[in-house]
Amino acid sequence: MAFGKRRTAEEAAVPAVAWANVHKFTISSMEKPTTPKRNRAVRGQRAVRVPRGGGNYRVYAPCAYLAPASRPAPPGSTGPRLYEDPEAQNLLCYLELSGEDNNEKRYSVRDGQGELIGAVRRIASSRRFLKHTWRIDQPGHPEIVGRNQWAAGSTKELAELAATKVVLTTFQIIADMGAEGGDQPPKPRTLEWKSDGKLVMTSEGSQLVTIKADWLDRRLAFAFALIGDA
Repeated sequence: MAFGKRRTAEEAAVPAVAWANVHKFTISSMEKPTTPKRNRAVRGQRAVRVPRGGGNYRVYAPCAYLAPASRPAPPGSTGPRLYEDPEAQNLLCYLELSGEDNNEKRYSVRDGQGELIGAVRRIASSRRFLKHTWRIDQPGHPEIVGRNQWAAGSTKELAELAATKVVLTTFQIIADMGAEGGDQPPKPRTLEWKSDGKLVMTSEGSQLVTIKADWLDRRLAFAFALIGDA
């Protein structure tokens, strides 16, 4: 009987958590990863998921669900949308591409009633070999700038970083060649997001986002992850 109870607890669905105050999340269908105590990974609906527990008992609790392909899009929506429930009945937020030119893409983020929450902007770099940066606009707060160490600094500092990058990349290629499974996927870049000089959040690609400022509307962070740092 005890064994049966443990098995039922192990296979029970992970309950959802409130989205408004999460501090770390990923977008995935992974609900229960494999661990030494869990032989089989369990997947669920694709959602914004919050890591809970640790070690052998790590789970990823959903807090907002991606819309199924069959769900009609709200008027004006040109991008992904999130729902508060797995049945996609209660719209949480959606994106619309509201501006685009050679240097910038602007995505407006709206709530379930169509009211503007803020915007996420992808800014092309003006420097060769540097990737784009990001901006988040949230009414009532200074602009949030997302960039890595390559996006700032003098020409000399960038040259030193470039030389270090070549060396580290060479070592990484050698390590990856020796790793099981051959070629390894590239590691996502880490961005620091700052507003008025203060750290608001960090992101590792769009795979893991960590929020540092309580005032940030989580739906704007979700929107960045949905767009993807590509």
